[in-house]
Amino acid sequence: MRDVFIVGVGQTPVSKETDVGGRHRAAAAVKAALADAGVEPERVGALYVGNMMSGLLANQQQLGGLIADYAGLPGIEALTVEAACASGGAAARAGYVAVAGGAHDVVVICGIEQMTHVDRDTVTRALATAADQELEGESFLSLNAQLMRAYMDKYGVRAEDFAPFAVTAHHNAVTNPNALLRKEIDVDGYLASRMVSDPVRLFDASPICDGSAAIVLASAEAAAALARAPRVQIVASAAATAPLALSRRSDPLKLEAVEVSTERALAQARVQRRELDLFELHDAYTIMSILTLESAGFAAHGTAWRLAAEGRLALHGDLPIATFGGLKARGHPVGATGCYQLVEAYLQLSEAGGANQVRDAELALVQNIGGTGATVVSHVLRRVA
Repeated sequence: MRDVFIVGVGQTPVSKETDVGGRHRAAAAVKAALADAGVEPERVGALYVGNMMSGLLANQQQLGGLIADYAGLPGIEALTVEAACASGGAAARAGYVAVAGGAHDVVVICGIEQMTHVDRDTVTRALATAADQELEGESFLSLNAQLMRAYMDKYGVRAEDFAPFAVTAHHNAVTNPNALLRKEIDVDGYLASRMVSDPVRLFDASPICDGSAAIVLASAEAAAALARAPRVQIVASAAATAPLALSRRSDPLKLEAVEVSTERALAQARVQRRELDLFELHDAYTIMSILTLESAGFAAHGTAWRLAAEGRLALHGDLPIATFGGLKARGHPVGATGCYQLVEAYLQLSEAGGANQVRDAELALVQNIGGTGATVVSHVLRRVA
């Protein structure tokens, strides 16, 4: 297997601007990433697009070919990858495998989701297709409410104990120009936010939004030929699955795919948890942040909420999360989220984080989750010396 490097990144602001078409948003992210890498279009071997709902919300499939056309990449291999909310991470894994395996020297990964051009009920139904329709058929808001209620009952956790996760994400989003929700909140504001599905409050959930992000991957030889030396290497890529239905899991509060995907990625990278400088986790809901930290082995079950309360997950903490606002405040344009996470981790490791910079960041774990933990894709990124 060959070494794989991220050599360029691009992103569009996460927004609710329905006048910007998805193809144009995605093309802008791809072109920005290629320009950042200094890679000419003719050097790109393939484009892998992460997307979940374009066929449902825009009646448009074949995004690979569509975006290749609008991004000025004619004739190349171009495919769409779908893994619910983990589509962006899954597309990145496909690109990683293509470069590591020698199929291509340079590939582009693009995540795209356009969600605000239709009504909320339509989006909710489309998102629910990632759940087991025969056994559950519920909205993800309802499913996460079940998980949150079960966690509170089992461990005696109070509503205010979830607040620090939202507070941290919003604080970090303020200085991210690409974030959707650039406003501070406090615990009182969290508790005052309306209940959307008891016990989930408005500030427990990520917003519906639009966005696109892209990365350029290259082999060591291709990266060495660029004007700028590579700064970030993908040292591990791993994926795992669990039953879609919560009812088919032995313990819904233990995300087995998170555990397996994390262990595989850390083993491949040959690093220990204590060596990580940041963790871009999938904080679509505050309860998912808690369950992820526990299932990934960063806290004992029933205790992860304390990490946020003690400030250990803040930019200056032991294990910063949501360093640019995360899904909660940067926004969660579903199929693009995994790519935004990788872009942001790249910025951290290349010391381009600006006001959001994690000091001396050298090693990052990036984890993208589909559904309520059914598909989990993990990448470990390392700063190149």
